[in-house]
Amino acid sequence: MDMLQMKNISKSFPGTKALDSVDFYLKEQEILSLLGENGAGKTTLMKVLYGMLHPDTGEIYYKGEQIHQKSPLDAINKGICMVHQHFMLVPAFTVMDNIIVGNEPKSGLFVDEKKAREEVKALISRFNFNINPDTRVEKLSVGEQQRVEILKALYRKADVIILDEPTAVLTPHEVDSLFVILRKLKEEGKSIVIITHKLRETMAIADRINVLRDGRMIETDIDPKNATIHSLSEMMVGRQVALGIKRPAKNIGGVAFKVEHLKVVEDGVVKIKGIDFSIRRGEILGIAGIEGNGQTQLLESLTGLNTPVSMKITLDGKEIKGSADKFLRSGIGHIPEDRLTMGLATEMTIRDNLILGYHKSPSLQKNGILSSKKINDYSNKCREDFNIKTPSIDVKAKSLSGGNQQKIVIARTFSHNPDVIIAAHPTRGVDVGAMEYIHSKLLDLRDEGKAVLLISADLDEVRSLSDRILVLYEGKIVSESMPGDLSEVQLGLLMTGNKIDEEVKDEIREID
Repeated sequence: MDMLQMKNISKSFPGTKALDSVDFYLKEQEILSLLGENGAGKTTLMKVLYGMLHPDTGEIYYKGEQIHQKSPLDAINKGICMVHQHFMLVPAFTVMDNIIVGNEPKSGLFVDEKKAREEVKALISRFNFNINPDTRVEKLSVGEQQRVEILKALYRKADVIILDEPTAVLTPHEVDSLFVILRKLKEEGKSIVIITHKLRETMAIADRINVLRDGRMIETDIDPKNATIHSLSEMMVGRQVALGIKRPAKNIGGVAFKVEHLKVVEDGVVKIKGIDFSIRRGEILGIAGIEGNGQTQLLESLTGLNTPVSMKITLDGKEIKGSADKFLRSGIGHIPEDRLTMGLATEMTIRDNLILGYHKSPSLQKNGILSSKKINDYSNKCREDFNIKTPSIDVKAKSLSGGNQQKIVIARTFSHNPDVIIAAHPTRGVDVGAMEYIHSKLLDLRDEGKAVLLISADLDEVRSLSDRILVLYEGKIVSESMPGDLSEVQLGLLMTGNKIDEEVKDEIREID
């Protein structure tokens, strides 16, 4: 039996038809993967189901009855919940407070904390979540925060759970744990929709796969057993895609970028514990690690966004100091880890976002004044070269999908030909076609003699692109290896603070 059906759903935004007569259904007790390029309409379709957007045409049926979702609260009350890519949690609240907020059990005029605690503890025990309900969310790992979001849905008696890019910031171990949870939820009668770009994970967890392309549902009944990663990527993009690009470096030169004695202290806590490393010309240095282990402080230090307790940076032997603007003008390009808070001004146009930080560049000026023609030509070229899906460079960045927003950041950095590229999660939230392009471009820049620092929680990305790999844990570099020296499982263990027992290395490699 179908848990829900969406019929003839269309939705348009100014200049864009996001959904074009889409039909969608979800069965009872199934895990469905919704695939598609950036801007294909995946999140838009699910936001219509969740009541965040109202369709221009179409009907929604839930458990056999037609429903009209006026808001997410309507969806939640019917048993449909959505876990967003950027978690909707209050860091200063406890786990229990985050779970019950908006749906608190009452005892007279007051919250019945005893009843709430019993219900939350029962859910945590039932799914083996191993989370203390009295811990503040700010103290939890990313994987634990995701479990809190799932607990919120379960507390609200959800029968349908929508997960938007649920594995984007998880380690392999956390992904495995999540999949165990999702299978248990399915066994308990839940129906689950996963929006994802990660095709291997889709193959591992989905019972059925749907593919959206350019706002149209082109496939609805793909059996993962009869599909391949390459066939799915071709359906999404409409052409063959080269995945997992591996191109060994051929012309690694001398040290271009050197970092010494980097120590960062925040609020009395040492976040970076005196690390040293260097990157050679023609080399990609990958840094693997779970978010929260010093990556943010490292990035901010290397791009002039904070002032460490101690640090010496040299580019081609010349020491670099000063503001973020000075670092940019010195030839250090930066793809920030969070495009929304650090990479974009979402209320500004695509055109204006593409020149942020580079507006003093002579290539965008005429007689010392910004040239509209040069900026328009440059912006339209970026739009074409990086396939930014937008009706115009004059629309606001906030109107684009997350993946197309990321393409703006990538285009801005790559197009100014920096000597050093500091890339943090460069393909987070982008589709396989854009991922192929970004990976290929990073390798091209490396082969041109650029020094590239790649920071990513995606081990496939780190292992595929890096010429050398460091593991960052609790502000320290705990491992240095060459590609192929360590398996994904071994790297995952190092990222969580575990040591690799020499006696089991071969066994782990076989499992991986």
